[in-house]
Amino acid sequence: MSTPVFYGPIGGAVRRIAPFLEADALGVYVAALSMWSAAIGGTVKVSSRGSARPVLLWSALVAGTGRGKGTALRAALHVLDGSLGRFIATHATSGITSGASLVNHLWEQQEATAETEHGRDVRTLVVEEEWSEVLRRVKRDASFTTKLRAAWDGATLRNTTKEEAQEVQDPAMVLHAHLTPSDWAKYVGQSEAAGGSYNRILPFLLGSVPMLDDDRLSLPNMDGSELSDAYAWATILPRAIELGEDARPLWRIVRRYARILGETLPEAQAVFIERTAEQTLRVAACLAASECSETITDEMLAAAFTLVRRSVQDAVRITNGADAPRMKRQPLSLADKVSARIEMHGGRATSSQVLPYVGATAAEVKALPEIVVTVEREGRTGRPKTVFTFRSDSSRHPERQPASVDRDQNGDGFRNIESRPASAERDQNRATVVRMDAYRPTPTQAPEPAPEPKRPEPLVDNPFRALL
Repeated sequence: MSTPVFYGPIGGAVRRIAPFLEADALGVYVAALSMWSAAIGGTVKVSSRGSARPVLLWSALVAGTGRGKGTALRAALHVLDGSLGRFIATHATSGITSGASLVNHLWEQQEATAETEHGRDVRTLVVEEEWSEVLRRVKRDASFTTKLRAAWDGATLRNTTKEEAQEVQDPAMVLHAHLTPSDWAKYVGQSEAAGGSYNRILPFLLGSVPMLDDDRLSLPNMDGSELSDAYAWATILPRAIELGEDARPLWRIVRRYARILGETLPEAQAVFIERTAEQTLRVAACLAASECSETITDEMLAAAFTLVRRSVQDAVRITNGADAPRMKRQPLSLADKVSARIEMHGGRATSSQVLPYVGATAAEVKALPEIVVTVEREGRTGRPKTVFTFRSDSSRHPERQPASVDRDQNGDGFRNIESRPASAERDQNRATVVRMDAYRPTPTQAPEPAPEPKRPEPLVDNPFRALL
């Protein structure tokens, strides 16, 4: 299976915390993107064929019990919670089991915010960690799937079951769900997907990750200033994000991929990938907004395509009855363990706060080039203590390198994903925000992710079949 590119500030944050998680980093990235799309969905649109479309990303983490779906969700909250203010606390809900309750929830939120300073706000993040329970109930409500389709499309929702007719225009609802492969096959059937109800949701199979050697390591603190700036930029006024000229050749390939692959797959699988092109455009628009840009570049679209391609592959695997693959974890080095302990204690830690937790001697820690060791004494007669800090001249937050696509000679497939420097044009689009946190301590850098496995050569009869 292809390895998605973790792009932008969200992708960089996920790469930082991935070594400290007993969960697939893909699940963290997907959950964080869904939350991000919900947060900006009230003001940000993407231009598609001359009309403004929502950037709402609906996702489902599909894995067996105990495979880290909940861990991935909590890690995504750790990544975004500080950057989105109180959005998640005030706009998240769960347990919507009928079409009427869905519309009623959005309508009540609309009424509650109509007279506020910022005006009407119908952004909603629906998180269903036990989605099978919801699906079991909604089978008795034929209007539920109809309302789901309208909400994803951003169409007007109406509820006539109440004494007072309820209407919600331009809803901004995002659904993020957890499900096992067997429940997906049981409740998300071909007939519902063919009707467009559930093929609007991007499914992702999560791999099982071995346990960490040291479960006492906590997630490192996140510097959310970049995403905070992007959130302010995206919500201060309406934004319309469009494809840049350099991205249009790749966009034509994405559309060909979705059409040709859909025509060659069995119907039971093809129905789940009918919206591949629009899903790619929505993901790319969210990535652009995370960098304060109203233009989708070739690099952004390429990174979005790697994620949606992975979802296409997983949708085919799920319909074939496959379970999630097993994954290997790169063990943490001594430098990573020591850095995590120092970060946990605010940038300086004593030997008693480090050595018992990293399985090394003081001499081994002192030999690390990025660690500075000093001996301090409280007063003239105080007991000396060894203190570990970071070396000030070592760069622990290198410049992020966005992804780019290297196309083959025919322009039909992709050879590999590599890195290119960020363009000056993107920096010009970034909003200027005055911050009071300029003296925030710089977080440490997570280990580099494993290289993407080489994709097999395309088949002659259909170049897109080889991407599965």
